[in-house]
Amino acid sequence: MDKPSEKGQISSGLSFSRQAEGILVIELAGNWTINDKLPPLSDVQKEVEKGLLPVQIVFDAKDLGKWDSGLLTFLVKLIEICSQKDIQVQKDGLPQGAQRLLHLAFAVPERKGDRKESSRLSFLAKTGDSAVMFWKSIFEMITFVGQVSVAFIKMLTGKARFRGSDLLLIIQECGADALPIISLISILVGLILAFVGSIQLKMFGAQIYIADLVGIAMARAMAAVMTGIVMAGRTGASFAARIGTMQVNEEIDALKTSGISPMEFLVLPRILALSIMLPLLTLYADLMGILGGLIVGVVGFDISFIEYYNETKSSLTLTNIWIGLVSAFVFGVLVALAGCLRGMQCGRSASAVGDATTSAVVTGIVSIVVATAVITVVCNVLGI
Repeated sequence: MDKPSEKGQISSGLSFSRQAEGILVIELAGNWTINDKLPPLSDVQKEVEKGLLPVQIVFDAKDLGKWDSGLLTFLVKLIEICSQKDIQVQKDGLPQGAQRLLHLAFAVPERKGDRKESSRLSFLAKTGDSAVMFWKSIFEMITFVGQVSVAFIKMLTGKARFRGSDLLLIIQECGADALPIISLISILVGLILAFVGSIQLKMFGAQIYIADLVGIAMARAMAAVMTGIVMAGRTGASFAARIGTMQVNEEIDALKTSGISPMEFLVLPRILALSIMLPLLTLYADLMGILGGLIVGVVGFDISFIEYYNETKSSLTLTNIWIGLVSAFVFGVLVALAGCLRGMQCGRSASAVGDATTSAVVTGIVSIVVATAVITVVCNVLGI
C-alpha cells in the first residue's frame, strides 16, 4: 500500500495528500453549505500545479459534515478544471447523494448542432426524401377524398351518422358570422376596381363603364375568389384547429372506438356547410362589391344612381353570375377539404395544431388560385 509522501492543511475544511504514481487525495472535512465560508478553488489549483501534475484525483470525505449545493458547485468547477488538464477525477470517495447529483449534472443531452452534423444528408438523399414525402402526401390526399366520397354516398342513402344540430351550428359559423368581414372586403374590392378602371376610362370620357367593369369582375371572379380566400383564413383554419385539438385530446380515437366514423361525424357536416354557404356569401359579396363601385361612380364621377344601376343591369348576365356561383361552390369544397384534411393529419402536440392550422390556410389558398386558373381556362375554351 502506498504511503502519503506529504500532507498539509491549506484552509478550513480542505486538505491534500499526495500518493505515489501521481495520485492527489483531496480530504473534505466540516460543513460545506452555502452559509459557511467555503475554501477557494484557487487553493486546489495551486496544489494541482505544484510539481508534477497528478494523473488522478480522489476524494476522502469521511470527516465531511453537512453539505448542499455549495459542495456541488465546488466539485463541478473542480471537475471542469481537471478535464481541461486531462486529469481523471475519481468520485467514489464522495457521499452517494453527491455522486448521483454530479452524474446528473454532467449527463448533458447531445447538442442540436452536433446532432445535425452527425445526421447531415447528401443532396440525393434529401431529394429522395422530399419525393417520397410528396407522393405520400398525394396518396393521403386521394385516400381522404375517397373516404369523404364514401361518407357522402352514405348520406345520400340515409346511412351517414352525424347530428343535424352540428350542421346548423357550422352553417351559422360559416354564414351569418362571416357577413361583417365579407362586407368589408367586398366593398373595398369594389372601390379598388372602380378607382383602377377609372384611370383609363376617364381619358375617353367613358366613366359610365365603371359599372360594367365592377359588375362583371365581381360577379364572374373577384367575389368568389376574395370570399374563398377570406373563408380559407377564417373557417378553414378553424376546421383544422378544432379537429387537430380533438386529435391531440384523443377524441377522434374515442369516436372510432365507439364505432362512429370521424369522416361522417366531423368532416361531412363541415364540407356540406361550407359548400352551401360559400355560394350564398358570394352573392352577397357581389352586391357589396357593386355597392363599392356605385359609391365611387356616384361620388367621384357624378354618375347618377339610376344611370349606374341601369348600366350594371345591362352588363350583367346570368352566365357571369353562374360562373361565380359554380366557382364559389368549388372553393367551398376545397377549403373545407383542406381544413379537415390537415386537422385529421395533425400530430399529438400543441405545436402540431399550429402547424396544421397554417398548412390548412396555405393549402386552401393555393387550391383556390389553381382552381380559378382551371375554371378560367375551361370557360375560355367553352366560349362563355
